[in-house]
Amino acid sequence: MSQATVEIKIFRAEPEHLEVIAPLFNAYRIFYEQPSDPEGAREFIRTRLENEDSVIFWAVAAAEGKVIGMGFIQLYPTLSSLSLGRLWLLNDIYVSPEARRLGVAKALMQRARQLATESGAVGLVLNTAVDNLPAQQLYESLGYQQKEKFVTYSLNL
Repeated sequence: MSQATVEIKIFRAEPEHLEVIAPLFNAYRIFYEQPSDPEGAREFIRTRLENEDSVIFWAVAAAEGKVIGMGFIQLYPTLSSLSLGRLWLLNDIYVSPEARRLGVAKALMQRARQLATESGAVGLVLNTAVDNLPAQQLYESLGYQQKEKFVTYSLNL
């Protein structure tokens, strides 16, 4: 299906959208090799929406009035000491397999950039798996640059 025939609509998630977002979030976790946990995913997203400690946008791709697939993006506000300003951490982005390569991820990324601009942020940051080459190509096509000055470490507790 060509992009010209696909309509993509993006919405800001509110608590009433929980039943739409939670299954997408669970699928995202499975994509990153985490065990399926529909109830845990639902509770995690419910808490984010109720506490308003992240911003989630969700997208619907449709053609001829029929939903093809969906996607979502989740961003967390943070601060940059070096830049003396707000950053948005683009922590999660997922598009259902049937809606991939139709422009859904790009549309969600553009909406994230709009949020950052509207909120006066100095930038957006993200991480992705080293083997997720399609995502890396998308990010680079949108002007994101891979940083070589810093190394990321994590400590699992």
